[in-house]
Amino acid sequence: MKKAIQQAVNAKMADEVPVGAVIVSGSTLLGEGFNSNISLQDPTAHAEILALRKACEYLNNYRLPDAEVYVTLEPCLMCFHALVQARVKKIYIGARDPKGGFSVFFSEEQMEKLNHRPEIEFGVMEETCAEMIKLFFKEKRVRGKRKWLRATKQ
Repeated sequence: MKKAIQQAVNAKMADEVPVGAVIVSGSTLLGEGFNSNISLQDPTAHAEILALRKACEYLNNYRLPDAEVYVTLEPCLMCFHALVQARVKKIYIGARDPKGGFSVFFSEEQMEKLNHRPEIEFGVMEETCAEMIKLFFKEKRVRGKRKWLRATKQ
């Protein structure tokens, strides 16, 4: 998870939502990525998708049955289904996303209907991951207020 957190820091430095993902098989790093929606002007450029693309390219295979994914924020539905389609073995999740994470929209009953069900572990370095997201949006709100105040004074 520490490597995924470093990827999230990279996203923050690029003024992207600080989410990072790393995909490994054993001790081999297959792919890593951080949110790049804004810089790439691509709504699918989530950390998990970018890491998946690199991992699939690395293995020259779209299936990753031995792979484990570490992601700092609970994947959205798009990312979760991409991980399911890739047949990853396990997903380690830092912080939950109560507004957009897959578990908000996806019940246990629906999970049972999937043709592949990766093992999922929530709460890995949760406090660190959650704090990074909270701080990012808090800073963004403060910057937005300052910008608004400057504009109203002119």
